[in-house]
Amino acid sequence: MTLVQRLQVAGAAVLFALGVLGVFLPLLPTTPFMLAALALASRGSPRFAAWIRANRYAGPAIVSWERERALSLRTKCTALAMIAVSAVIVWWHIDYRPLAAGVIAGLCLIAVFLATRPAPGARQSQPR
Repeated sequence: MTLVQRLQVAGAAVLFALGVLGVFLPLLPTTPFMLAALALASRGSPRFAAWIRANRYAGPAIVSWERERALSLRTKCTALAMIAVSAVIVWWHIDYRPLAAGVIAGLCLIAVFLATRPAPGARQSQPR
């Protein structure tokens, strides 16, 4: 394994760990970290990338996103609930209201993007 591959695997491991933390910490996104971890792992270690895809917690969502750019209803609800919690935390803890409003506006844009993603398999069932 080359130095570049080792760095890619190490970066993937760090990103995967941050993604896991994002499940529990508001304002820390899970999905972007998982997708970035998968991208790095695919370059550095196909075995690690396969492990991420096969992971019973993160794998199904990642595979649905890769194949169809789709999110399950459960994933959407969880993400939107965490975004709402994050918005409340931001409003309570950032005293400079223009900054708080800007962060919340960004969270709202992310929420709209997530809410408008199709469910897995939805595109296949639509008539052509």
